[in-house]
Amino acid sequence: MTFKYPAVFQKNDDGKYTAYFPDLAMCTAKGDTLDDCINDAIAECRDWIQTELLETLDMPPVSDYDDIPLGENEHIRTIGVIVRLYEGWDE
Repeated sequence: MTFKYPAVFQKNDDGKYTAYFPDLAMCTAKGDTLDDCINDAIAECRDWIQTELLETLDMPPVSDYDDIPLGENEHIRTIGVIVRLYEGWDE
């Protein structure tokens, strides 16, 4: 199953990057470079979704880009992850 959620990336004063998912509570990422942060965002998003599917089966709706307020030095990228469901995954 493929999931796609927007993530907001920001370059910090120290040159490193952080990101958060407006739709996924407490799901954040960080990295020394933008590529590192994107890779961390993919891993964090996958972990968040797998946990949510195991606990509630209730995924949050995906926000439209236009509904996400952006601060200075922030931009949005869609992060897509594939979660493989297996027999007994919801037990």
